[in-house]
Amino acid sequence: MSKDTNTKPKRKILWVWSIILGPFVFLALLVFLVSIGTFGVLPSIEELQNPVSNLASEVYTSDKVIIGKYYAENRTNVRYNEIDSNLVNALIATEDARFYNHSGVDGRGLLRVLFKTVLGGNKSAGGGSTITQQLAKMLFPRNANQSKVQMAVRKIKEWIIAARLEKQYTKREIITMYLNKFDFVNNAVGVKSAAQIYFSTTPDKLKMEESAMLVGMAKNPALFNPNRRLDTTEHRRNVVLKQMVQYGYITKEKYDSLRQIPIALKFRPEDHNEGLGTYFREHLRDKFLKKWCKEHINPQTNEPYDIYRDGLKIYTTIDSRMQRYAEEAVSEHMKDLQALFVKDCKRKKNAPFAWNVSKKEIDAIMNQSMKRSERYRVMKLSGMSADSIEYYFRQPIEMTVFTWKGDLDTIMSPWDSIRYAKAFLHTGFVSMDPHTGEVKAWVGGINHKYFKYDHVKEGRRQVGSTFKPFVYALAIQEGYSPCYQVPNVPVTIHFDDKEWTPKNSAGDEKLNGKMLTLKKALANSINYISAYLMKQFGPKAVVDLARRMGVSSPLEVVPSICLGTADISVFEMVGANCTFANKGRWTEPTFVTRIEDKNGKVLDEFYPKSDEVLSEEKAYVMVNLMKGVVEYGTGVRLRYRYKLTMPIAGKTGTTQNNSDGWFMGLTPDLVSGCWVGGEERSVHFNSTDQGQGASMALPIWAKYMQKVYADPKLKISQGDFEKPAKRIETEMDCKKYDLNEDEEAVDINDPYEFDNEK
Repeated sequence: MSKDTNTKPKRKILWVWSIILGPFVFLALLVFLVSIGTFGVLPSIEELQNPVSNLASEVYTSDKVIIGKYYAENRTNVRYNEIDSNLVNALIATEDARFYNHSGVDGRGLLRVLFKTVLGGNKSAGGGSTITQQLAKMLFPRNANQSKVQMAVRKIKEWIIAARLEKQYTKREIITMYLNKFDFVNNAVGVKSAAQIYFSTTPDKLKMEESAMLVGMAKNPALFNPNRRLDTTEHRRNVVLKQMVQYGYITKEKYDSLRQIPIALKFRPEDHNEGLGTYFREHLRDKFLKKWCKEHINPQTNEPYDIYRDGLKIYTTIDSRMQRYAEEAVSEHMKDLQALFVKDCKRKKNAPFAWNVSKKEIDAIMNQSMKRSERYRVMKLSGMSADSIEYYFRQPIEMTVFTWKGDLDTIMSPWDSIRYAKAFLHTGFVSMDPHTGEVKAWVGGINHKYFKYDHVKEGRRQVGSTFKPFVYALAIQEGYSPCYQVPNVPVTIHFDDKEWTPKNSAGDEKLNGKMLTLKKALANSINYISAYLMKQFGPKAVVDLARRMGVSSPLEVVPSICLGTADISVFEMVGANCTFANKGRWTEPTFVTRIEDKNGKVLDEFYPKSDEVLSEEKAYVMVNLMKGVVEYGTGVRLRYRYKLTMPIAGKTGTTQNNSDGWFMGLTPDLVSGCWVGGEERSVHFNSTDQGQGASMALPIWAKYMQKVYADPKLKISQGDFEKPAKRIETEMDCKKYDLNEDEEAVDINDPYEFDNEK
């Protein structure tokens, strides 16, 4: 036999083995080349140990409730023991039945895909990607628009990354990372957000059918979106349940029972315009955290902290229950007040503007508002002329507007929508613990979606008679008694070569010419007495005291400031009044206690400043003085209408033309304040009866305190203010001076008693 005859079969055998083994050798070589970075760098060990991920920063209340998040992805990590076991079982049964038996890449699964799916054309045979491979894809995403060759290389990279992940992490950690990273759409990134948004619960409290629905979304969350395709999603959920039967996680009987249950969503999308404390959260983000982040470097990135990606935990002083009560009180009162204002507007030719506002003034207000709008800004940036913009502003279009009954879809021109919005009354309410300065509730307006402006800290409005306690406090500090009597007559003050003689408000004539105690004068907000005190001490001393009590807004050093001509924020006014309830010590209002990183490490803690402004005795005397406002003065409706009989000190305020209504209320454990008014000062009630602080602002305080007192868990004292241990020398029982044969006590059952201060 010749040599050629012997070598021919050998060559055939060699070719056969080359054909059989060649692809495997090529694949092994390709895997090796990919692993050493020939086709692009793979994640390092350090990157695998600390994969970059976007974590939402969370805002916590003092009672440990999450009231908001800031995020690029709405994701918050959970630990394995915080995940319901049914969710884990459903995921493994559906996505990777051999999860515990492979090391990242399932060879048996790949062969199944090769022979059944690729060669056999059976698309129902399933994919070959393991949970670990899917995690690799999520942690290190693919580039878009890749060629088939690039996709093949990318797939191999995912195999290698998956294998390395398996070496770095336990199976439990991989499952947890997967569930924390997966995007369940509708702003629900990670299982914690998904459980909250879809079912208003936590991952450890998910029902089995709820877990199955979330796992079903993993195949294609856009397709199996329960908000859009509920029937399709339900069918997919049942497929997941069937897989759990197949792999022994549940019985056939359990499956038959669960598949009959319809999907019961409790869908609550997380949005910065929804939930508790919307105005507070926005102020916290825009005014506080932005500045804090710029000043603090993240050691992992060597860049300033990012509130949208670094998973910070911000612990605030807000109490979720008090915040809810405050928002309810605002909603209940402002809804009714707006209805009254709408009736009032029907009598105005210029509605919602006052009758004495000229057309020229209204046009100026409207044009200014148009130019401040986002719509105008966008049109201006696009190059449109002013005339063209105004033309389009006057063309009717479809839009959604705010009403107290809910969002309203309507057709209206942007110009008319501005005037429509002007007709709404607005409010700012804040509640503080006077002893610590901690803010417990913050309501900056009536609806954050439509009215972004915060009336607690950003807004400054004329404070009216709520400024008078600063004047009286100066008198008390200088030795005056609440029972000190002053003739209720006009007072002229000479200042800067000018004369100023204020008038008392209409309705106070019955007290003109009488001798009044300081307590009765403050209770009835008598302007003559405030002017008298101002003349004794001068405006500079009053301004200096207000500054020491935390008022930082611009204050003119003029005599008229004693009647409240200054524009001050609700935040400052409440903080200042806390001084009286805190035994004369001013404590800086604070709303953040600490900030932690994503691992719970404390990055910063915050402690308020404090300063003694009044002695304990003088502060107690001031509280006694301000009690008269509620006992028989302009705030008496707290007693007869709202049945708040506990010790309360307070002060109402009403400005010129009823443009601003105020109320400051002091109790031993809480000091709260409220402002109500229109966006424009020319938008107000015609009558003082409806437009005074006692009618516009006081009811919000009253409703809030009713709710707070009704909640025993809050432990808010209904007792009296603590009396100083040292004997008080100042005379405070003024009844013998205030009541005589010529005048009668105020009847607290008289519904016509009201605040006429201006």
